[in-house]
Parts: sequence; C-alpha cells; structure tokens
Amino acid sequence: MPSRTVIEGNAFYEIDEDCLRLRREREKRQEQKRQRPENGEYHKETK
Repeated sequence: MPSRTVIEGNAFYEIDEDCLRLRREREKRQEQKRQRPENGEYHKETK
C-alpha cells in the first residue's frame, strides 16, 4: 500500500495513494455521468 507523508507545522498526515486514486476515478465517472443527457440522445443547441 503506497502512502505519502505530509507534515504541516505540527500536523502530520499520511496519504493513502490507492484510496486517493480510487476517489479521483469515482469522481471522474460521476462527473461524466452528470454531463450525459438523461435519455441518451444528444441535442444540438440552437441560437
């Protein structure tokens, strides 16, 4: 399990790289899902 240590002043953090990667992938999938049209059809915007 790869991890990264971050020290900020008196605070000490250990970052789990695998967890961070999975979280970013999940957020990316959710963002792509939000951008897709509901009915699966793509409509061109007209002005």
